[in-house]
Amino acid sequence: MKPEPGEFLAMLTPEDIEVVCAAGRPRRWDRGTTVMSEGDTSDWVLVLTEGRVKVSSHTSSGTEVVLAVRGPGALLGEMSAIDGSPRSATVTSLEPIAGIAIRDFTGFLQEHGRIAVLLMQLVTGRLRDADRKRIEYGAFDTTGRVATRLLELAERYGEKTNGGVRVALPLSQDELAGWTGASREAVSKALRTLRDRGLIETGRRRVVVHDMEGLRKRAR
Repeated sequence: MKPEPGEFLAMLTPEDIEVVCAAGRPRRWDRGTTVMSEGDTSDWVLVLTEGRVKVSSHTSSGTEVVLAVRGPGALLGEMSAIDGSPRSATVTSLEPIAGIAIRDFTGFLQEHGRIAVLLMQLVTGRLRDADRKRIEYGAFDTTGRVATRLLELAERYGEKTNGGVRVALPLSQDELAGWTGASREAVSKALRTLRDRGLIETGRRRVVVHDMEGLRKRAR
């Protein structure tokens, strides 16, 4: 298991990771499974070790808003486990996933102060990221927001090929629309614009970024 940079396990020492793994039990879910549900109350968290999930919420009209895509090393469900409030989002597996489920997470943090401090740093980083995305929604057009999300996926999950950087896209166009705060039609138009400029190539559940720097400029 190799945790993604910036995720919870990437912040820990090998000794810390052993402590975390020993505190819970391993679990597995198939693709498309609801792992946590918005509105539920629970004291358990999941440390993701394999696969990717989407974190989403629904508006009053039923529209899904994708808040984040998380990969190996991510900590999920910590806010509800800490403050006892209902879960603020739903976590769904985008592919087969595995992780360590830890119950009584507050008790675990009370016993392991160093890990608790690192968790505070993680939560602070997520709040800053949420602020950045709110700025994007107000300042960028749809194509800019789509370019930003594709760039994020390419940097986190991309594999270099002769033609560029290939990303096995875990999201449908509807989900990508929910992640960019736009309609499916607007996202389709944005993808077509990026293709016409030669920045990307799209296929079923995949994207190849031919020009990372060009995509980065469009994202700005």
